[in-house]
Amino acid sequence: MQTLRLLFRYSPIKIIVLAAALVLAPRWAHAEALLLVEADTGKVLEAQNATYPWYPASVTKLMTAYVTLKAVKEGRITLDTLFTVSPTAASQSPSKMGYRPGTQLTVDNALKMMLVKSANDMAVVLAEGVGGSIDGFSAMMNDTARKLGMTQTSYVNPNGLPADGQITSARDLAILARAIIRDLPEYEYFVHIPSIRYGRRVVQNFNKLIGRYPGADGFKTGFICASGYNLVASATRNGKRLIAVVLGASSGQMRAVRAIQMLDRGFNGNQLSWLKSPLGTVDQLAPVDATPPNLRDDMCNGRRHRPASDEDEDTVAGADGEATGGTLLAGLQAPSMKPSELLAAAPAPSEPVVVYTGPTRTGAALIAAVAADADAQTPARHRGKKAHAAARKDAKPATRTAAKTDADAKAAAKPSDAKPSNAKPGAARHVAAKHEAGGKPAEKAGSDAPKPAKPKAAAKPKTDGKPAPKDG
Repeated sequence: MQTLRLLFRYSPIKIIVLAAALVLAPRWAHAEALLLVEADTGKVLEAQNATYPWYPASVTKLMTAYVTLKAVKEGRITLDTLFTVSPTAASQSPSKMGYRPGTQLTVDNALKMMLVKSANDMAVVLAEGVGGSIDGFSAMMNDTARKLGMTQTSYVNPNGLPADGQITSARDLAILARAIIRDLPEYEYFVHIPSIRYGRRVVQNFNKLIGRYPGADGFKTGFICASGYNLVASATRNGKRLIAVVLGASSGQMRAVRAIQMLDRGFNGNQLSWLKSPLGTVDQLAPVDATPPNLRDDMCNGRRHRPASDEDEDTVAGADGEATGGTLLAGLQAPSMKPSELLAAAPAPSEPVVVYTGPTRTGAALIAAVAADADAQTPARHRGKKAHAAARKDAKPATRTAAKTDADAKAAAKPSDAKPSNAKPGAARHVAAKHEAGGKPAEKAGSDAPKPAKPKAAAKPKTDGKPAPKDG
């Protein structure tokens, strides 16, 4: 009744205007910002809430990478330049590499860690190394955004962790993605690395299209509670490259599904595009002056007992949206495989890119660096047990029978005893094999040589026959 009384106080014209505003206003609890553009021309193929301000989350790191790689291209730094992890960098919230202050690593390795693992500490390492400080680098990011025409974007940090002044839009992110393709073609491989290996650990790219969607070749994911799940993706087919931007999806699965839906429609020509008026180019989209939606209540409260991570692996039932997709044209095409089926498949096999701390290494030095990083990942209690066992082994009684000593001498001359210690982690052994045989698995030492007869008295203890530790 109260609502009716209020309505009768307005004239019919005011009521119509009010109703139209309620219909047209985005309903942030369920809305997403979606945009599909051609990379070469900037032509807009689809747009929904594309110019509403949004919190960027970790897609911020695309600008961090752009500013850093421009510094490389202009000769101010190199990919081999060493930067140091500061206390500020080490204190960043996850996702991060977790290196201690004072750790050094190259620009090349920091970029790979930041873009594949979405490491917040590596973003700060690059910011402090290139810009002197977070504030100095943020000023460089904002200056670059203005030059590129990103009129709705402002930055206060290099990694996208929550901050009121950290704002962008789907429009501006598409402009940035086009700039990376246009201005940095020689470094573009950084945005589509399938996985990295550091020490024993292997991390897959959080962009689930990489290695699954045909032609996928970029860019970056992001998530904070206020923004929802974000994704800037690209794919190329038959010489045509498209860029899809998804902001505010309900899960990591859904943002990938939305991007696949748009890319499929773009590559298939969208048969009903003639029904829509031309949308022009991405630069011509008119910005909306509004406050960014805050999706915290939907993303991180209620059924979610804790804030979700950008590593979200939820599978959304019925998430394909072929019948209820984010646009009216969803479901008009029948791809051979649904997006959820495509994303459920394992990514195409690929060799993880090895990353490590310290200066640029090759050959044996690289093997040693990988082994050192792997050893640093071993918990202290495990390292203590290994050291204790080694000490006990070295403390064997010196008094032996002559037969035992002779048998041990013969056993020591066996080719098999010349193998490296089994303490070398699996990742280091794998790198060693590639370096020794040009990328092919290395043959075992002495495998073709006849082995001398082994006296019974010289039987090795069972502990010598332990299998090598498996890769982590």
